[in-house]
Amino acid sequence: MISVQNLTKNYGENKALDDVSFEVRQGEVLGFLGPNGAGKSTTMKIITGFLASTSGTVQVDGLDIQDDPMAVRAKIGYLPETVPLYTDMKVYEYLDFVGAVRGIAKEKRQGAIKHMADVCGLRDVISKLVSELSKGYRQRAALAQAMIHNPDILILDEPTSGLDPNQIVEIRELIKRLGREKTVILSTHILPEVAATCSRVIIINQGRIVASGRTDELLSGGGGKEVVQAKIRGSRDAVREALARHESVRDVKHLSDHDEGVSSFVIEVIGGADPQEIVFKIVVANNWMLLEMFKKQESLEDVFRRLTRNDN
Repeated sequence: MISVQNLTKNYGENKALDDVSFEVRQGEVLGFLGPNGAGKSTTMKIITGFLASTSGTVQVDGLDIQDDPMAVRAKIGYLPETVPLYTDMKVYEYLDFVGAVRGIAKEKRQGAIKHMADVCGLRDVISKLVSELSKGYRQRAALAQAMIHNPDILILDEPTSGLDPNQIVEIRELIKRLGREKTVILSTHILPEVAATCSRVIIINQGRIVASGRTDELLSGGGGKEVVQAKIRGSRDAVREALARHESVRDVKHLSDHDEGVSSFVIEVIGGADPQEIVFKIVVANNWMLLEMFKKQESLEDVFRRLTRNDN
């Protein structure tokens, strides 16, 4: 449905995107994840035709964004990070205006507006001024404008930014429902957003893609490392030093101290080594007592932080 190949965008000497390539399949909800300034919004703007790339190609349903920009835009509904609302219009007037701009015939616009009011939960506010709406309802109105022409693809840039927790849940549920019918790219730096709504994730950092796959694939990949958490009775500093000296141990983090000389640690070993075996042998050799040990899987937050640190 969407093919991005070798996309590069320069702003003077600053390279916002550096040889970015990915594809989005039909009916997929793709999470485009990255820290602020990573290149998410720039990528979305190029796909939607708001920006021109320095080099590379974007194809949407077989159409090239440079050769057929209007045809591509007709297939896309776009919600930018800064919501494009006219606050002096009523919600109905605003959606009617957007529908006209999108080329929807006058006799069909009323039906399209009614459908969007149902889908986005705007019935109760359809006659209100946009200026009178809460942030949550404004975001719903913005989603409605993105979908008024019934596009095959939705590109949503930070759709829950600034919302309260209840509003965030409502918008997430709406996006999940939309994902059953449309192809969705959800650009965000909010990790729970991705876990709650997306079937696949791309992580971008400093203009380059650093990871791509299903959430479970990213979590199970682990970047070639194994991690365990262990509770050990023994001198805290001596335990940490003994663990850190082992040739297969990459990192040891002290978590907390407990009663009677017991401390908890997280031990990360190089891929291929068995962390439980290493910890057990060190504890036995030093006549300490191992009270608890279990493998610790990385969270999405762990993966994100590891892949987007500036030292990567």
